[in-house]
Amino acid sequence: MHVIVSIPAALRQFTLISSEVNVEAATVDEAVSELDRKFPGLRALIIDENHQVRRYVNIFVNQDDVRSRDGLKTKLVDGDYLHIIPSIAGGDLV
Repeated sequence: MHVIVSIPAALRQFTLISSEVNVEAATVDEAVSELDRKFPGLRALIIDENHQVRRYVNIFVNQDDVRSRDGLKTKLVDGDYLHIIPSIAGGDLV
């Protein structure tokens, strides 16, 4: 499935300043893995060592938070828009 991933400003240094990246993925996990393939190290900033979305990162498929769906197993369809949104309150993403 062709998916557009919105990259937050805090991560654009890893995506060569790109604010959107196109990936082919059937699940959110595959989309994050594809991002990491294109931009090594990016996955570790989004996903923790327990294979969960980091607590200070939110991922939305269109308008739905993946935590309220199937998490990283959330299915994607062609044309979905994946938003990676870091928390605003305190701390650094990197």
